[in-house]
Amino acid sequence: MKKIQVITALCLVAFATLTWSFKEDLFQVSKNIDVFASLYKEININYVEETNPTELMKNGIDAMLANLDPYTQYIPESEIEDYKLKYVSTQYGGIGAGTLFIEGKLFVNEVTEGYPADRQGLKPGDQLVKINGNEIKGKDRLQISQLLRGPKGSSVDLVIIRDGAVLSKKLIRDEIRQPNVSYSGMLSDNIGYIRLDKFLENSAQEVKDAAVSLNKQQAKGMILDLRYNGGGILQEAVKIVNLFVSKDVLVVTQKGRNSQKNIAYKTYNDPLLPQIPLVILVGGSSASASEIVAGSLQDLDRAIIVGQRSYGKGLVQQTFNLPYNSLVKVTVAKYFTPSGRCIQALDYAHRDPNGATIKFADSVMTKFSTSTGRSVYDGNGVYPDVFVNNAKISPITSSIISKNLFFDYANAYKKKNKEIAAAIGFELNEADYTDFVNSLAGKDYSYSSQTEKLLSDLRSEAEKENKLAAVKADLDDLKEKMLGAKKSDLTTFKTEIKRILETQIVSRYYYEKGKIMQAFQYDKEIAAAKAVLANSSKMLAILKGEGEYKSIGSPVKTIASAKN
Repeated sequence: MKKIQVITALCLVAFATLTWSFKEDLFQVSKNIDVFASLYKEININYVEETNPTELMKNGIDAMLANLDPYTQYIPESEIEDYKLKYVSTQYGGIGAGTLFIEGKLFVNEVTEGYPADRQGLKPGDQLVKINGNEIKGKDRLQISQLLRGPKGSSVDLVIIRDGAVLSKKLIRDEIRQPNVSYSGMLSDNIGYIRLDKFLENSAQEVKDAAVSLNKQQAKGMILDLRYNGGGILQEAVKIVNLFVSKDVLVVTQKGRNSQKNIAYKTYNDPLLPQIPLVILVGGSSASASEIVAGSLQDLDRAIIVGQRSYGKGLVQQTFNLPYNSLVKVTVAKYFTPSGRCIQALDYAHRDPNGATIKFADSVMTKFSTSTGRSVYDGNGVYPDVFVNNAKISPITSSIISKNLFFDYANAYKKKNKEIAAAIGFELNEADYTDFVNSLAGKDYSYSSQTEKLLSDLRSEAEKENKLAAVKADLDDLKEKMLGAKKSDLTTFKTEIKRILETQIVSRYYYEKGKIMQAFQYDKEIAAAKAVLANSSKMLAILKGEGEYKSIGSPVKTIASAKN
């Protein structure tokens, strides 16, 4: 009896402490709201210059949220539609064309097959001058987007310049649907391939439909490509995992400071493809829901992960309604894969002396175990079972991209060539590449290589230490040699430049799907995935954690690999 009384007393003390703490928090919130509201009012009434109340409030809110993480955001009413398109829905009313600013002028960059811009003959390279009588000059991308979008069935009048001629076009807006699955099909060796670009509404159903179609074609294995997928709706990720995993299996758990945000998500249907060999492709742009799919299937030893380490976003957001049709998106929890790990890589709760966010140190990374006992680690994204080095783009290629010289040549190529070979194997010949190189004559694609930057830094340091005179001749000689080497960069990096140019050209004939198909022939990650799927003994060794596959992403192991 005495023991029960002690326990009861302790519970009452704990409840009283929590209640007091909750009341204290509420008091602080209420107090600071009063202070903020009074400050806001006095500034707007008494400041010496005219103020913009809406802009002032937005700046104040953004400054307040800046000390949290970049995913906690205020969305005013004017930005709601863009927010929904980015995070919720894949549909909007528009014309189906992408645009690009070059030196202050707006050009059509791409058109989507079958939509109004395509049907009315709008082409990449067309310069937009007016939209419904509104001059383009001086407008930003948000304003352009608002002018082009509108209700389905409404008209939009465009004035464009093409090859020096001014043309007028009337387009009828349609419902533009951007699919989550941008491509699915059968690769060689009967390997099914699904590219999922986002986790918005209906993404799981789109993956299911694609998987069913590929299964009917008797796919021997399947590749789910999440390399370019920054995430989206968590529940869609759970549904996708459920396509390959049995019913009532834990996929992900979210945990927050508010206990009401603690939720465990399990599969709730029988799987569609419980046995098919599966590879997931990930890279540095794979984040959030992509990492839930990859991390969960890795923890459950159901799929092999191929590529590079993923981004490392282990945070869950929820939107809350605010007055006057505005929203706030708040990070409410962290998520944990079945093994118990959180893959969040950046520590937003702690910053360096300059205020920059820092990564979790390797020393605090914790080891977890997959279903078969393989070692996986938290705090730094999902590390692939099969690592493929990500090729870095050379400075000359980056410069050509940034100066839009690929864009210009692809448009010119389309005008000269009415047809090209099928997208799947399209390649430029030597004469085409020479023609492209000649097209760069007289155009600015200057750039500084990493070696040149190092030489410049060395010269600066030598000057600071009064040693420049002693090394100047050597530095000048190195600079001359570097300039000579740069002249041959169009030859040195020919394969890389040619590959990107081919992709640009193919898009002019075969749209987005053509770009994806054409790139298969150069894709190292897809080649690695196919090699794994073709080697059943290797797949089994990876999933069982034999030999080198016993530990995945060990801090010590990955640091040693980086040094070699």
